Amino acid sequence: MVDARTNVGDQPSPRVGKALFRSFLRPIQAFFRLEAASGLVLLGCAALALVWANASQGSYRLVFDAPLGVRIGSLSVEFSLLELVNDGLMAVFFFVVGMEIKRELVLGELRSIPQAMLPAIAALGGMLVPAVIFLGFNAGGPGASGWGIPMATDIAFCIGVLTLLKTRVPHGLIVFITALAIFDDIGGILVIALFYGTGIHLLWLAAAAAVTVCLVAMCRTQVRSGIAWTVGGVLLWYTLHHAGIHATIAGVVLGLAIPARARRSPHDVLAELSTYAEALSGTPGDEERDSAAIESIEEHLEDVQAPLTRFVDALHPWVAFGIMPLFALGNSGVYIGGIEPAQMVGPVALGTALALFLGKQAGIFLFTIAGVRLGWARLPTGASVPKLFGASIVAGIGFTVALFIAGLAYPRAPALLDEAKLGILVGSLISGIVGALLLLSTRPVAPTVTGDANTSP
Repeated sequence: MVDARTNVGDQPSPRVGKALFRSFLRPIQAFFRLEAASGLVLLGCAALALVWANASQGSYRLVFDAPLGVRIGSLSVEFSLLELVNDGLMAVFFFVVGMEIKRELVLGELRSIPQAMLPAIAALGGMLVPAVIFLGFNAGGPGASGWGIPMATDIAFCIGVLTLLKTRVPHGLIVFITALAIFDDIGGILVIALFYGTGIHLLWLAAAAAVTVCLVAMCRTQVRSGIAWTVGGVLLWYTLHHAGIHATIAGVVLGLAIPARARRSPHDVLAELSTYAEALSGTPGDEERDSAAIESIEEHLEDVQAPLTRFVDALHPWVAFGIMPLFALGNSGVYIGGIEPAQMVGPVALGTALALFLGKQAGIFLFTIAGVRLGWARLPTGASVPKLFGASIVAGIGFTVALFIAGLAYPRAPALLDEAKLGILVGSLISGIVGALLLLSTRPVAPTVTGDANTSP
């Protein structure tokens, strides 16, 4: 008998090769299913950018300042790789953010005022207090325009840290911080749209409004075509860019326009499929008819899935493990050797770091406690005061949107931009470490009891 594990010449059989490949692939798949994975990848890219920029500043700048271009007939557009990432790919990031916001507002934790009240109050404190602290260091100075930098919480990093500490963090607190980060995103988006434009051009703004009306009509008529939505998004990006509003806002508007509910109820679709299957079961097999039947079933099943769900599922891995890490790689490379010692404790660097670390925790924690004491809302389920305080510190991790706003605040002031980046990295790092240590010092979360509550142990 020939051993099934070998073939002629004692070469490994295809079965063995597949098993080895699966064993190699399994831990990689498990990593990408991990909720904290995107935050870990983001952290790795930020660290790599710092090492790269300080080991070889020339090659780092050469790559991200590399000229690119698109030519269509006599029309041509030129841009750098960094501009492609920041102005183009980040629009896709904000598109996913917009869809996540809409899903929470329509179907999720923010769909009712009582559910949304506490994270909204906490987010307000987490935006106002850091902005005030930053302006306390920079009001009247050249760095004053960066007041929006420390307002944002990085949801990928923050939820990643809380997920890694899930034995100390109750699920209700993770949901609360997630909702808070979504309100932070809304605040950051409004700040970008209102304060970091290049001057409003009314004709182009009217054109953008007309495109937005078309997108709303597409939502009302439940348009499902990805191509149609892509065309609408590109037109909106182009018109907003010329209107003087940062074009990445087009991604948010497009995300909010995507239909969040399925075209038909699952019950109706399943009833039709059941009738259809019964009709097919009594007929002889035919390849052409079977192929048509499969296509019909697929069309019915597509009616059950909302376009928003389909687009988020398709784009989220690309954003989490492609666009955001590439953004971090291109924007976190601060050349420390080029920063004077005075700049390291300059008003922008110090104001940003302290606003993230002290301002975020104070604003979120104090506003949350005030909302609870005034009877407007209740603490998240299972969240003690120490756990809430620890999570408030972790929410001081401001990275992706903070770096994005820094680039908008100091487009022609590279020294101030480097200061801001340094403050973001230091403030975020301290917030993550101190918050994690505080949460680790709290009691473990009680395990969820399953089964019949009356059953004796």
